[in-house]
Formats: sequence, C-alpha cells, structure tokens
Amino acid sequence: MSALLAQLPALQVVVPLLGAVLAAFCRSGRPAYVVALLVSLAMPVVSGFLLWQTLAGGVISYHLGGWKPPWGIEYRIDVFNALVLMVVSAVGALIMPFAWRSVAAEIDEDKQAWFYCMYLLCLTGLLGIAATGDAFNAFVFLEVSSLSAYVLIALGRDRRALLAAFQYLIMGTIGATFYVIGIGLLYVITGSLNIADIASRMPGAFVVQPHAAFAALAFVAVGLGLKLAIFPLHVWLPNAYAYAPSVVTAFLAATSTKVAIYLLIRFAYGVFGEAIDFRTLPIDQFVMVLSLAAMFLAAFVAIFETNVKRMLAYSSVSQIGYITLGIGMANKAGLTGAIVHLVNHAIMKGALFLALGAVVFRIDSARLENLAGIGRRMPLTMTAFTIAAFGLVGTPGTVGFISKWYLVIGALDEGSLLLVFLIVASSLLSLVYVGRVTEVIWFRDTGPAAAKATDPPLSMLVPTLLLAAAVVYFGIDTTWTAGIAGQAATLLIGDTR
Repeated sequence: MSALLAQLPALQVVVPLLGAVLAAFCRSGRPAYVVALLVSLAMPVVSGFLLWQTLAGGVISYHLGGWKPPWGIEYRIDVFNALVLMVVSAVGALIMPFAWRSVAAEIDEDKQAWFYCMYLLCLTGLLGIAATGDAFNAFVFLEVSSLSAYVLIALGRDRRALLAAFQYLIMGTIGATFYVIGIGLLYVITGSLNIADIASRMPGAFVVQPHAAFAALAFVAVGLGLKLAIFPLHVWLPNAYAYAPSVVTAFLAATSTKVAIYLLIRFAYGVFGEAIDFRTLPIDQFVMVLSLAAMFLAAFVAIFETNVKRMLAYSSVSQIGYITLGIGMANKAGLTGAIVHLVNHAIMKGALFLALGAVVFRIDSARLENLAGIGRRMPLTMTAFTIAAFGLVGTPGTVGFISKWYLVIGALDEGSLLLVFLIVASSLLSLVYVGRVTEVIWFRDTGPAAAKATDPPLSMLVPTLLLAAAVVYFGIDTTWTAGIAGQAATLLIGDTR
C-alpha cells in the first residue's frame, strides 16, 4: 500500500492520460463514456489521499524518472496545489454522470467518443498544471488542456461555437507565447526550470539582472492573465461559455480558470514574492484597479444579458475580479479570500451551469424569456440554481459569503474602508442580475417553452443537487475550504503580512 501511495502524484496525471488514449480507440460513445466515468471517479480518490498526506506530513516531492530536481522534472505537492487537485478532480467526478444524457442530446453520435477523449486530455492537462513543480512542464500541460478545450468548445451545435473556439485559440496562443517567453527569461537569469529552485535564486537574479527579472514577471503575468480571463483580457470567455456544449461550459467554468489562477498565485508569491515585496511597488495597486473594474463592469454587462449562459459568463469575469483583488491586497487575509473563492466559485459555477444544462436538456434553450415560470416545472433543478446564484451575491450561509468576508478583512487590514464599500457595492450589482433571473423563473407565468419541462433524470439531477448542497455546507463548515486556504496563504506569504 505504501508503494502505491508513493506513486500517487504520477497516477494523478498518468491515469487520465491513458484513459484519453483508450477513449480515442473507442468507436462509439458508450465505451468511451465508461472509460471517462471510471477515470473521473478515481481521480478524487487520488487527490484526496494527496491532500491528506500534505496536511499530515507536509510537502510531497516526486522525482520523475529517478532524476533529482532541479535537473529532472519534479511533481511537488503541498497543501495549496493539493487543494486545487481536489477541486478539479471532484468537479470532474460530479460532472461525468451528468454528461451521459447531456452529451447524447447535444453532440452527434459519431463525435461522442472523440468528446470523451478530449475531456480526459483536458482533465490531464489541468491536473498536470497543478501537480508539476517544473515551469516548462506547466507550459506543456497548459497547452494540453487548452488544445483539448478548443476542440470541446467547437463541438457545440451552434455554428458560433466554431468562432468561439477560434477566438479562444487565438487568445490562448498569445497567452501561451507570453508565458513561455517569461519562462525563457527566468531560465536565462536563474539557470533553472524547477519552480522551487527558481524561487531560491530569484533574490540574486533581481540584484544582478533586475530588468530581465521584471520583464519575466510581466510576461508570465500577462500570459496567465489571458488564460484566466482577467479583465480586460477576457474577451474569449463569454462566447466560449455561451456556445460550448453544456457539460463543457460547466467543466471549464469550474476548473480551467481556477488552475490558471493557481499558477499565477504560485508564481507571484512562490517565485517572485521571494525576491520582492509587492506592496513596495505599484503592481498591487494596478491589479486591484483591474480587479475592481472587472467586478463592476462585467457585473453591469451581465445585468443586460438575455442569454443566461452569457450572463453567467460575464458573472465569471466579475467573480474572477474578486480573486485577483485578494491577490492584489498582498496580505494573508486577502490571499486567503482569493484562494477560498477559487474553491467556492468552482462549486457555485459548477452548480449553476449544470442546472442550466438540465434546462437546455429539457427545453433546448438558455434564453431568459424561455425560462418564464420554469421553477414550477423544474422545482429541484431551479432550487439548486437559485441557491448557487445567491451564493454569487455573498448571501450569509453560502460559500460566497465566506469568500467576501475574508476579502473584507483583507481590505480592513489594508486600512481601506473604500475597498470594503466597493466589495459590498459590487455584490449588490450581482444581486441585480441574480434577482432578474430569479424573478423570471419563479414569479412569472409559465411560458410555452417551459410548459412541458420537468426535472431531468437522476443522473443529471443528483450532481446538480450535490453541488448546490456544497454551496450551503461549505458556507457553514469552512474547515475544508477556508481552513486549508488559510494554511496555503500562510505557506505562500507567511504570518508577517
């Protein structure tokens, strides 16, 4: 058993990769789905053991091929990326039972095996980004996840899905180019690609070659900013979410941007933060200004959207603003709020997009006018949707409240009452678009589109309800979210800020 536990970091990546190869050889959707389901259900078990090991015994260092770091590739698992691995794998495990009927309804039979292959490749890439301790290896996994995501989005029935995938491809390629240039600069000034080794050499690099070091910071930040859809680099996201198949939207919204945020935090605090104090530079102020712009402008656009998928996409841009705001605060409470919102937003958006996917499954539409009165026809699904939606607002008793509580504490630690006011004010904007949808689905007369709708089959309903229940449960018991996020923040920033 101990020998198997020692191989878990590699199994976290190798198992879905082999599953993707196996799914590629399947000629129909059914056997490919079985492969994807079994792999998806196995991944939370692996990540759960990794999280348990890091909480009990500290950092896990796994040397690939027997080559010791920094010469060989290292998978380095600490409490921070173990939490991210748990989020990604748990979301994948919950989404896959939902996928069977949803994919059958939205994707042609001859493309379904290809879909499950691409899904497993995307899962491989996301888990690899979180697990690896090598900066260039992270780039490889970033491209694996991105290339498969382009295909997944393009499989949408609407022809605009092809345009959305192409836009994402262009922006993603630019982002990857910026990132790899930044990594190249880091290699030139430190002579290493191992993230922990780079971090140990950065103080000297900033003294000897400060211009190159700052250029590397800029390239990495912009490259990852494009991947995580930070404002104003978010232009690819609304169409990608709106026109992708429902399962793809739920999976990417809950995982893809979160892994990019993880990598940004890892570099900002785990690499560059070893050499510079961001509070002595205008970087933190710049990040907070962009974050506030995202929180308000994206929420304002969401208010006027008539396609609920696009509304939730703009909501994601706004919610990412909260995460980057916490990163920009550069104090322990703010960073804790950023990390816990990374987790909480994955839960909320997973629930919202699965509920909306069930609506699309029943009425073949996500337009707001077609949802009139659907709450009376799909009560369980719409209850889950409503709970998760009010989590976005930060309603007490939901996970969104926990995130914003820590962000408010971080703002108070900065001595900024204005920042506290802006966090609350932006939440009120979220209430407007959430209230708009809620009014339509619960308080209007049932429209013709929703008249024959019913709650979806249990395979779709149960994952949606479980995520909605998690919105409430982790809004009350924060041990496994805020508690671990606090430990991760301490690991990255220390107890002094």
